Parts: sequence; structure tokens; C-alpha cells
Amino acid sequence: MIWRQIERLRRCRGLSRIIVATSTETSDDALAGYLVSRGVSVFRGSPTDLLDRFARCAAALGSATHIVCVKGDCPLIDEAVRLAQVSGATYVSKRNPQRHPRGLEVEVITTSALIKAAALPRDVTAPLSPTAYICTHPKQFPAFRMASPSRDLSGWDWRIKTPVDLAFIKGVYDALHDADPDFGMGEVLDLMARRNDLARVAA
Repeated sequence: MIWRQIERLRRCRGLSRIIVATSTETSDDALAGYLVSRGVSVFRGSPTDLLDRFARCAAALGSATHIVCVKGDCPLIDEAVRLAQVSGATYVSKRNPQRHPRGLEVEVITTSALIKAAALPRDVTAPLSPTAYICTHPKQFPAFRMASPSRDLSGWDWRIKTPVDLAFIKGVYDALHDADPDFGMGEVLDLMARRNDLARVAA
């Protein structure tokens, strides 16, 4: 699943480098080894403090102006890099309001803001998104929200949390990938309208 995601990210014109930021836990050794063997850069950091992990990864890059954060359990993504470049915002996302299906989350953050946020006092044990502080402090980190769909699609959840979720994503890729590896949200919605079995799994 992560390899499929990397394939899609490699076709994004605005990205200069792709790094998988995984944890130092031994349970992630197999993933790290697999990715390195296929030529993918891997950064390993804190298993619990995701903001610290991302910030240390960003700092190690040196010259990167922006960091694009895509979760490993969200394999159906769109590109937000261009909006970050033209808007000049510190933070660009599809959140607030959340009208896209869950699983299409992508965040673009300036490297300097990510490192600054990680250095601020916070509760590192709180079960929050690694970018939660940035999202909740817009005066410090000006945000730009991507356009939302005309209808609310937030009731769909395309993340991979269970074997049933994985079966749904496999069905989507089996149906769409060979014909168009760059298929997007519209194609998935059309497929679900034709395939009641997939619609039931995803609902």
C-alpha cells in the first residue's frame, strides 16, 4: 500500500524528494528495509511524538522550503503543492471544513514553521495530529484551505484501519489502476456508484 502511494507521489511535479518518516520501533524494521531496498529514502524517529519526528526529518533535509505530509494509511491523495507555492501560506490543507472523504488528507507546511512548532512547549503524549498545534494557532501559522466539494463527502472513510478497509482499497486499485494510475476522487466516486459491493464496504 505504501509503495502504491510512493508511485503516486513520484508523479507529482512539485516534489523534489520523497522520504518515509517511520519510527525507530523494531516493528518498523521490515518496512524500512523494504523501502531502502527499492531506493526510497527513510528517516526514523520517535514512535510517539510525530511532530518531533517530522521536524527532525525536515531539518535533516537542509534546503527544503516546504514539507508535504501524507499519512501512510491514506493511499488516495491529491496534490496541494501548487497552492502552497502560489498562496504563500504557512500551512495548506483540505481540513476545516472537512468535506472530502477521509483518507484524502494532505498537508503542506513550510519547513521553518514545522521546526518552530516542534520546539514550542506542548503535551507530547496527547493523542493529536502532529500538525494540531499549527492548525489551532492560525495567527502564528497563516493557513490556506483548499476548495471543498460542492456536496459534503465527509461521511466516506477511505483510510486503511481494518482488513475490510484494505479490501475496499484493493478493489479500487484493481478496477482503476491499470487504466489510469493517476485516478482521483471523481473516478473512485463513479466506481462506487457502479459497484454496490464497494459502496457497502466503504460506508
